[in-house]
Amino acid sequence: MARRPVHLSQRQARACWISAQKLDHAEPFGDGPEAVRLAVEHLGYVQIDTINVIERCHHHILFNRIPRYRRRDLATAQSVDKTVFEYWTHALSYVPTRDLKFFLPAMKDHRDNPVRWSSGVAPEELKKAIARVRREGPLSIRDIDEEPVEKEHLWASRKPSKKALQRGFYNGRLAIAGRTGMVKTYDLMERHFGWERAPRPATENQIIDYMIDRSLTAQGIVSLDSICYLAASKKAAVAQKIEQRVRARKLLSVSIQGDAKTAYWARPETIEQLPPTPELTHVLSPFDPLIIQRKRTAAFFGYDHLFEAYVTKEKRKLGYFALPVLCGDEIVAAIDLKADRPQNRLLIQNWVWTDAADPERHKPIIDEALTRFERFQLAYDEAVDAPE
Repeated sequence: MARRPVHLSQRQARACWISAQKLDHAEPFGDGPEAVRLAVEHLGYVQIDTINVIERCHHHILFNRIPRYRRRDLATAQSVDKTVFEYWTHALSYVPTRDLKFFLPAMKDHRDNPVRWSSGVAPEELKKAIARVRREGPLSIRDIDEEPVEKEHLWASRKPSKKALQRGFYNGRLAIAGRTGMVKTYDLMERHFGWERAPRPATENQIIDYMIDRSLTAQGIVSLDSICYLAASKKAAVAQKIEQRVRARKLLSVSIQGDAKTAYWARPETIEQLPPTPELTHVLSPFDPLIIQRKRTAAFFGYDHLFEAYVTKEKRKLGYFALPVLCGDEIVAAIDLKADRPQNRLLIQNWVWTDAADPERHKPIIDEALTRFERFQLAYDEAVDAPE
């Protein structure tokens, strides 16, 4: 006989998710490159994005969980300690190196079925690019002198050789060994990691388990959509595995107040030790894992975040790059910020309160959080912030 789902209030569900995201403790991972490793391992991935109107999202996401975070800590984790690497999750992301085996099958699949923006590279061009990296050492696109061409895709490069380097990266032949801003340096995968022998690729069954476990750790309470975010082809296999875990009592079915249509699951220990209501305040990136799945954010917080960077100015409601503000367990505002780097200050372009806000109470708390964020945002790190 099937067990009845454990019923949670929306507030209890939020506390579980915020706790799983490590946004309820001031310094959950410590500091330095080791904190970067621990944070990326816990979250499963940290999304990378090119938008630079304020601090780029990968640094921003880490700052919210590592208050003493420095950009060079991520550079060290990637290029020296090699505890994180870059690859595609639902977007280009930093991923724990310990999880590399789960991405090797995707690299093989890309060799057989390249994505559109790197499919036009001829085999001889790819061989030439890899041979040059092998011969000359790590290369960035700056190291290659050639005439630009017209782009064939929004994410493509105007330098033909960059397309070959990207193809080698997605194929798993090359690794991104480091970055200066958004300029990537490529090296041979085996040389970057110092392999004598490559890891054994995970099986499809192991990948499904990995997806479920990664989501349970970072989300606390999961749904089929949240596990398979932008990976719909995995849903049938994930659903089958969840059913097996429920029968084995390794997972509990959960229902959340106000969301009768969605089935949720959690580990028994998550339900047995529900966290208290969080109290910290965070100015979040719109790409933060707490925000990126918009339907989930709406279900847990009753808040629909709008990302309007690609919306015409006259149609924007929140602003070009509005940042959601988490106060305790409520999203109370969305603030559109812009970095005025010549004047070394942050500009508030727009400030919108949500229905959950108490402006008189929340304004001074948010002002403190903005001051902390401004100090981080405008701190220049010569090791990684050289002009691109």
